[in-house]
Amino acid sequence: MRALLVALLLSVVALPAAAQRSGARKAVFIILDGIPADVIERVETPALDAIAAAGGYARAWVGGELGGPTQTPTISAPGYMSLITGTWANKHNVWNNSRQNPNYAYWNLFRIVETVEPARRTALFSTWTDNRTVLIGIGKPQAGAFQLDHVADGYELDTIAYPHDRRSQYIRAIDARVTDETAAHIAGVGPDLSWVYLQYTDDAAHANGDREASDAAVREADAHVGRIWAAVQRRQALGEQWMIVVTTDHGRDAATGKGHGGQSERERRTWIVTNQPELTERFTSGAAAVVDIAPSILQFMGVAVPADVAARMDGVSFLASLLRTPEE
Repeated sequence: MRALLVALLLSVVALPAAAQRSGARKAVFIILDGIPADVIERVETPALDAIAAAGGYARAWVGGELGGPTQTPTISAPGYMSLITGTWANKHNVWNNSRQNPNYAYWNLFRIVETVEPARRTALFSTWTDNRTVLIGIGKPQAGAFQLDHVADGYELDTIAYPHDRRSQYIRAIDARVTDETAAHIAGVGPDLSWVYLQYTDDAAHANGDREASDAAVREADAHVGRIWAAVQRRQALGEQWMIVVTTDHGRDAATGKGHGGQSERERRTWIVTNQPELTERFTSGAAAVVDIAPSILQFMGVAVPADVAARMDGVSFLASLLRTPEE
């Protein structure tokens, strides 16, 4: 990422004109677990650089208002839930990675899309099954009783195909499988809204902290992103308009790089990469938060979010071009 930091401050590169002129608006968002901003900026990440060259990269943040009612633990599940609902933990009620009791009154973006535009195709590709069964709440009446059109998850529950080991190599293998499934399905089907979750970067950092092994995991995750980005580009060549967003759920502690969960600057400081070129000052200044991603995706897709649902969101769109009125 470091190769693009200076250039991205000076210019914004437009998407290909053909991708802007026509075609359905589709989106995919990717969470690479537990990579702080300073690491993503230091490690070579050519795939993320390519996406950022088409749109932008900026630092962002998680954790809600420090010391305020929205303060949210810098833990994975609260971060995922903040992204998909556009709200902080005081609303979505996910505070840790286990024993969750989500408040489904705050709709996630899949529920919004499936309710407002049920003909749109949705997909989830995830190394952690709870993203579907607990956070999205698939099939639960209180969560809207909807289903996704395509799911690739549950692999970590298959201990025969993926025997568990202390070094989390099974998670590394599952990330590769999830990437395979994602790239093939996007290239072949092109769902309207997709979530990709890759876990191994967090496991590597928990084990190794700020060491080369963690950097290697980041480089591998970037290669996974590159395959997904290539699939998106194939769909764009067909005339479809795509938004891709890549981010992380939390940073890491400053002392070792192994832990997270607190409210230190490094644990709260994250990043967002997108291929969308016209971005608000909130985004480019580093003020955008994880809760801004869902409103941005929904606005790009042109989904008419119910007014009461939109009013409950904490986030705002960071897409400048879509915020303009026709007269502007």
